[in-house]
Amino acid sequence: MDKLKAKQAALARRHRAVRGKVSGTAERPRLCVNRTNAHIYAQLIDDKSGLTVASASSLDKELKATLKSGSNIDAATAVGEAVGRRAIEAGVTEVVFDRGGRLYHGRVKALADGARSAGLKF
Repeated sequence: MDKLKAKQAALARRHRAVRGKVSGTAERPRLCVNRTNAHIYAQLIDDKSGLTVASASSLDKELKATLKSGSNIDAATAVGEAVGRRAIEAGVTEVVFDRGGRLYHGRVKALADGARSAGLKF
């Protein structure tokens, strides 16, 4: 198994372990974070009904115009604040955090802090 496939398999294994413990409901949806080398994405997902309540990414028009790069801590904080605002507008105040198998560090932590500063509780 080459190095890239091993890294992808390890990430998938860690994400499955997180998903085994974390599930979203209508009252408390799952804040799912996906990070790539170029961008960061966040969704609020109600796993019971399979619906996305709110989402934001560094590719959104309003955020992309203000960001220098989609792959740094500033972008992650802005995405967290945007998803937090959209969640509050949708009537959601509490969420369950799904780090997507990544370490709670760097951009993932910055997104979580941004969402907390927008008013989400988790």
